[in-house]
Amino acid sequence: QVQLVESGGGLVQAGGSLKLSCVVSRGNFNYYAMGWFRQAPGKEREFVAAISRSGANTNYADSVKGRFTINRDNAKNTVYLQMNSLKPEDTAIYYCAARLWLGLGPPTEFDTWGQGTQVTVSS
Repeated sequence: QVQLVESGGGLVQAGGSLKLSCVVSRGNFNYYAMGWFRQAPGKEREFVAAISRSGANTNYADSVKGRFTINRDNAKNTVYLQMNSLKPEDTAIYYCAARLWLGLGPPTEFDTWGQGTQVTVSS
């Protein structure tokens, strides 16, 4: 079973930036599509971004388009989420997700999750 470990969360002022990392172990990273989701207090978990196995295809939630960038380094078994121009409404626990996926584009559903990392954006 693949394991995911996130890092990089923290406290940042509005307008600032953070970069999240997710290291994948116990699996062939090249066969997994990867995604980032988030859950704010009192809200359901929501999709943020996803990337295909090769990194050639990405999807973003409308709320983060133009501000967040997902990419991956297959040599390091790591997926990243660069978050710029952060807003207080971006405050949430951010979860890394994986799915064994052979399609060209990323899937819409994932089945393996990390433990999450807290991102707090102050106004």
